[in-house]
Amino acid sequence: MKRCFDLLLAVCATLILLLPILITALCVKLTSRGPAVYWSDRVGKNNVIFKMPKFRSMRIDTPAVATHLLSNPDQYLTPIGSFLRKSSLDELPQLWSILNGDMSFVGPRPALYNQHDLIALRTEKNVHTIPPGLTGWAQVNGRDELPIPVKVELDAYYLQHQSFLLDMRILLMTFFKVLRRDGITH
Repeated sequence: MKRCFDLLLAVCATLILLLPILITALCVKLTSRGPAVYWSDRVGKNNVIFKMPKFRSMRIDTPAVATHLLSNPDQYLTPIGSFLRKSSLDELPQLWSILNGDMSFVGPRPALYNQHDLIALRTEKNVHTIPPGLTGWAQVNGRDELPIPVKVELDAYYLQHQSFLLDMRILLMTFFKVLRRDGITH
């Protein structure tokens, strides 16, 4: 049922957001060198690597590490990168990953392939057995501000309590968090 819901919602969201997606792509392309979409190697269900698209908010010479590991992340932002991240517009291409089956709307955020500590803790807690999500329980309970062990505990809570009602609650909480720009550090 969750996959059917993801497909239905992703198709509807893509149709509704098609114009903002096209405008955002054009703005990224016009304000910085490189492609509008960045394909990031991420860890999916059962620790399988997949390519996750995002609108590019960082310059093309940015090291492929988690933003919090950069000594000065702001130096790598494109002219509209901060806005894209704070508004979460950079996440819109992930609708493709949901349609493709690599992601769900709700689940743990997909780790970068080189976030070994996060991957190991999620594997230890069996969080790796569910598809990653566009948003998740950890996202609505702190997002970028949470230390990795706390994120994994929240992801494990989601694994143990996942339900349609919890997913609806997380989606609703995400909507309000994005509007308020809560929990975004870069």
